[in-house]
Amino acid sequence: MTAKATSSATFEQDVLQADGPVLVDFWAEWCGPCRMVAPVLDEIQAENADKITIVKLNVDENPDLAMQYQITSIPAMKVFRGGEVATTIIGAKPKQALEQDLAEFLR
Repeated sequence: MTAKATSSATFEQDVLQADGPVLVDFWAEWCGPCRMVAPVLDEIQAENADKITIVKLNVDENPDLAMQYQITSIPAMKVFRGGEVATTIIGAKPKQALEQDLAEFLR
């Protein structure tokens, strides 16, 4: 299972109006660390599908959202809850570190 892609056209519905927490993975095709963290996020999504939704946003294809959410380096992950940014995670991390960062959303 891979994270669903979102875009400027679907961001409001996929993220801002979502019922539970949504992690947005801001990434780009050319970003090596982004490709490294993707399977880890897929694992976390598979194990916690009832607690958190994970979507991917390509910053090259959606520069308006990257600018709006002040994405200056990737990979960057933001967890949205109730349409607001609840936490930000910068950089590729191992699964255990990501789960620790996401602990409050995975309970």
